[in-house]
Amino acid sequence: MSRTTLKKHIARKRRIRSRVSGTVERPRVSVFRSNKFIYAQIINDEKGVTLAHAKGKDAAKVGQELGEKALKAKVKKLVFDRGGYKYHGNVKKVADGLREKGLDL
Repeated sequence: MSRTTLKKHIARKRRIRSRVSGTVERPRVSVFRSNKFIYAQIINDEKGVTLAHAKGKDAAKVGQELGEKALKAKVKKLVFDRGGYKYHGNVKKVADGLREKGLDL
């Protein structure tokens, strides 16, 4: 990423995080993409606790795995934090995988 692109990404991420936060009733799902893997975690921002996490190369499987862990943690409603990325491709596949498991985003 060039310096300008990185600055824009950080600005988008901060803008999203200023509006989205996880509570006990609706924890936040945070998504991070690297060149090889996609990471997702469910976070309760009020307590500062990560409830579940998943990583892998296939975004849909990451979403489904995280959905199973969320159901075990008795979480059914979530707030989606796309982390400054566009809502398409792998980021959308994670959200769709969570919805397939019956979670409300």
